[in-house]
Amino acid sequence: MQILPAIDLKNNSCVRLSKGEDTSSIVFNNNPTDQAIYFQDIGCKKLHIVDLDSAFGRPEVNLSSIKKIRKAISIPIQLGGGIRTKNDVKKYFDLGIDNLIIGSMSVKQREDVKDLSSTFRNKIYVSLDIRNDSVMIKGWKEKTDLSIEDLISFYDNTFIRGYIVTDIENDGMLRGLNTVFLKKITDKINNTNSNNKKIVLAGGLTNYDDLRNLKLLNILNIEGIISGKSFYVGNIDLKKAQKILSSNG
Repeated sequence: MQILPAIDLKNNSCVRLSKGEDTSSIVFNNNPTDQAIYFQDIGCKKLHIVDLDSAFGRPEVNLSSIKKIRKAISIPIQLGGGIRTKNDVKKYFDLGIDNLIIGSMSVKQREDVKDLSSTFRNKIYVSLDIRNDSVMIKGWKEKTDLSIEDLISFYDNTFIRGYIVTDIENDGMLRGLNTVFLKKITDKINNTNSNNKKIVLAGGLTNYDDLRNLKLLNILNIEGIISGKSFYVGNIDLKKAQKILSSNG
């Protein structure tokens, strides 16, 4: 399991939100390229980027920063936020982004995402952004009528890489992982997971105890956990976090 540092882009700066609210942003670094280089230099194996402006319907604002980050580092990048057309998918893969995270489109245009997963095999994650057992889309503002089970069942026999599971109520709140929530959602995935889809967790990581408690759950197919605000406010040293995740104890 990898610790995945996050860069959330808004107006070409690194910011963090609380519960995904657009107006709650706090700027932590005005140079996201330098931040990405730092993550690579300390040994992180993959970078998680979210284009918040695009997620909230303001496309292209952060495209120049995304390009600069891609040119500046060699580690894989997974990127999400406002990817809602086949052209968006092609654009980012053409830029050299390694994995894309698709939310609204994976609900509204399921057949298109299924086709894209066949073209870009093992490169697309479906985003399960969950609030009160409902899948949220369009910047976490709209509740979909599709159940979590419906989405998992549909994508089980496709070529997506896996799922990004976000606990919206906990995201950016620094009050600890909701392990009951995570176990419930990942059990839903793994009970239907005939093709060993990968799982990445997001929302609520606060300290090292969270990482130890997560390991005790023994959840199958976890690829990584995203560290956003927990890193930026100084709660977590990413090197130490990775040692905890990699240890047998």
